[in-house]
Amino acid sequence: MISRIDLRGDALPEGPALRDLLPRADFDVAAALEKVRPICEDVHHRGDAALIDFAERFDGVKLDQVRVPAAALERALGELDPDVRAALEESIRRARLVHRAQRRTTHTTQVVPGGTVTEKWVPVDRVGLYAPGGRAVYPSSVIMNVVPAQEAGVPSVALASPAQADFGGLPHPTILAACALLGVDEVYAAGGATAVAMFAYGTESCPPANMVTGPGNIWVAAAKRYFTGKIGIDAEAGPTEIAILADSTADPVHVAADLISQAEHDPLAAAVLVTDSTDLADAVEKELKPQVEASKHVEERIAPALAGRQSAIVLVDGVEEGLRVVDAYGAEHLEIQTADAAAVAERVRNAGAVFVGPWSPVSLGDYAAGSNHVLPTGGCACHSSGLSVQSFLRGIHIVDYTEDALAEVAHTVVTLAEAEDLPAHGAAIKARFGWKVPENK
Repeated sequence: MISRIDLRGDALPEGPALRDLLPRADFDVAAALEKVRPICEDVHHRGDAALIDFAERFDGVKLDQVRVPAAALERALGELDPDVRAALEESIRRARLVHRAQRRTTHTTQVVPGGTVTEKWVPVDRVGLYAPGGRAVYPSSVIMNVVPAQEAGVPSVALASPAQADFGGLPHPTILAACALLGVDEVYAAGGATAVAMFAYGTESCPPANMVTGPGNIWVAAAKRYFTGKIGIDAEAGPTEIAILADSTADPVHVAADLISQAEHDPLAAAVLVTDSTDLADAVEKELKPQVEASKHVEERIAPALAGRQSAIVLVDGVEEGLRVVDAYGAEHLEIQTADAAAVAERVRNAGAVFVGPWSPVSLGDYAAGSNHVLPTGGCACHSSGLSVQSFLRGIHIVDYTEDALAEVAHTVVTLAEAEDLPAHGAAIKARFGWKVPENK
């Protein structure tokens, strides 16, 4: 059901050689890019008409319009199961607590008397958020995208989610209800690369956005790559991942359940256990079978995910070696289920989010920890962060020097300009002092 990789003894290399030994899903964004290019350009040239045609082609629905009517949002919220509504409201409350604390404030540094640099934080003007709607419905992704954008102060927030034949061409009603709860009234029935193109170029019904965020399939990732440079993106999200660093103190029932919880997302989802305990590895393998059999989505998602090349049990000599492995892997989600888990978690350098101990499973982070679940995948946690308030902010430096403050440093500027063979840079300083630069004081 799941393979093993033995990295005990001399089998644990350093650096890239270690990364190459670890399981990872095949995710060829470059190949997908060539397929999304004509789709994106068709949206560019034909606007809403192209979106309507692609909805019929890809989603099997004939749309009259792309924008979701306000009445549909109100109806979806009114018909939402009360328990689901209460759960969404609690998830929103917790997410706001965490993301509100991420807000940045303007800060001024006095470099010298009369010379200051102020850094102010300005939100992007408009963002397009994407909520997937393929194998599953993700109102939680609506929350995880909308809340940090709102807390950052983004003035214009729009959301797209695929049209659903089962719901008359509208996005899933739970997606619409989540939008209504969050006060997002600009929602579009558009999916995949077409949604990204709609936000990047704009159409008759949808003004262009400065940035697009949100998880999605390989077509969404490819479209984000296509538009990188024209718009800001959060990340090229790949298949979801869980890595669990565990020792003999871990409960195999918990470990197996957590591996399965990510495997049910997608047949390419990665489930990786790193452990120094062969007893735990054996117990987890034994536990997987009955838990998988009792699950939903077994044949189309869970079984192929666990059996795929992207999933494995990795054996190591100890927790120290296990830390090297998980840092090389750079998991989207990393659980630490070891003795003194908090201390071990403090030493982790590369992970999208770290979940400490047996009572902080990834499922908690997916919905109600308050943390964000839009996280870097494919090892990108080695250099990138998850979605946050900072994702939607731009830092702008404001430089304010008096004449005396500039005079004090003028010689330094001219010297460096001439050292770089950019004399006009120095001349811009000299012009302010009658072409005679005062010596540094």
